[in-house]
Amino acid sequence: QVQLVESGGGLVQAGGSLRLSCSASVRTFSRTAMGWFRQAPGKEREFVASFRWNDAMTYYANSVKGRFTISRDTARNTVNLQMNSLKPEDTAVYYCAAMLGMGSLVGVSSYEYWGQGTQVTVSS
Repeated sequence: QVQLVESGGGLVQAGGSLRLSCSASVRTFSRTAMGWFRQAPGKEREFVASFRWNDAMTYYANSVKGRFTISRDTARNTVNLQMNSLKPEDTAVYYCAAMLGMGSLVGVSSYEYWGQGTQVTVSS
């Protein structure tokens, strides 16, 4: 069983930055990818970014491309999401997820383990 814990959320003004981190309870486990998703009130959970583990390929939603960066910190055993130029529409609960099997790197249903989420609020 893998437990994921997100940290780094908070309140920031539009144009500001935040850095989210996701740590896993198990230091080494075989995984296909790690991803970040978000869910705004009244909306479905949506893909934000993913990191394919074996070759470090990254994928981004069009809405965050050029502003967000997903990365892996091997020493700290974390996956991070650097968010710059934040907009009010980025306001959501952000979730970290782990994919152990095969599937679409952008699909919610492909990820087997999820964190509890961290709130990001961007004020205008």
